[in-house]
Amino acid sequence: MSQYAKSTASTYELPHLEALEAESAHIFREVAATFERPVLLFSGGKDSVVMLHLAAKAFWPAPLPFPVLHIDTGHNFDEVIAFRDETVARFGLRLVVGSVQDDIDAGRVAEETGPRASRNRLQTTTLLRSIQEGGFDAVFGGARRDEEKARAKERVFSFRDEYGQWDPRSQRPELWNLYNGRHRAGEHIRVFPLSNWTELDIWSYIAAEGIDLPPLYYAHRRPVVQRDGMLLARTRFLELLDGEEPREATVRFRTVGDATCTGCVESTATTPAEVVTEVAAARVTERGATRADDRISEAGMEDRKREGYF
Repeated sequence: MSQYAKSTASTYELPHLEALEAESAHIFREVAATFERPVLLFSGGKDSVVMLHLAAKAFWPAPLPFPVLHIDTGHNFDEVIAFRDETVARFGLRLVVGSVQDDIDAGRVAEETGPRASRNRLQTTTLLRSIQEGGFDAVFGGARRDEEKARAKERVFSFRDEYGQWDPRSQRPELWNLYNGRHRAGEHIRVFPLSNWTELDIWSYIAAEGIDLPPLYYAHRRPVVQRDGMLLARTRFLELLDGEEPREATVRFRTVGDATCTGCVESTATTPAEVVTEVAAARVTERGATRADDRISEAGMEDRKREGYF
């Protein structure tokens, strides 16, 4: 009997979370069967944690048949890096780290300066270099269509050309959940097993499966700064603007990225069930509410995706 819901013997329809889980497992197995060198992007954020959990279930009792890749900006939250390392050790994974600092030091990218500087956009160069150096032909990402309008255009199998770039007009149809992964040498496919999940689905699944997350996803006290309608955590990476005064607040993070551009929300939710209640009442996606990097322009995310971003 399903742990999510009871279904009658007269129907073959899976409960909602089971159907999403089954779809994701099918995608992982399809890639493992048809690609030579897949890799899973793992940041330690909630979506990548759920994606890793699904992959482990899809291939159990065998070990994960591909490594995990983290694009490290050098400006990550300490709690997330600690969680990443603990998770890699627990699952016995091979971790590949692409360092933005290495690309800065080599002169491949130029670091921004000033109080609004962020390394977030620099990740694209590091990601493409890491894919090329690893010879990866399929890259699992945790993007969901409900997050942002550019991501709503994505197919589950997202074709990238020899430069790692995305063109929404060149994407392939996916009728009846049939996926076309054909590509030439130098090209690759980004694969999104969570495409049809929502933020509410993610948190409901975390609650149902008892999945561990970095502690900053739950309410805690920390110094924050109000900037551009968001609360940014006061970390060693955040340079204050004139007149900004940090204050203590009880907050949690809805999404996790570079500490210089990822906001938090005031919250008292300390358990997955309490977060589910909050998310069910939310009317703005987590990226829309707490990611400053999405506010650079009306088409900010789409422009970065065309360059090769996640």
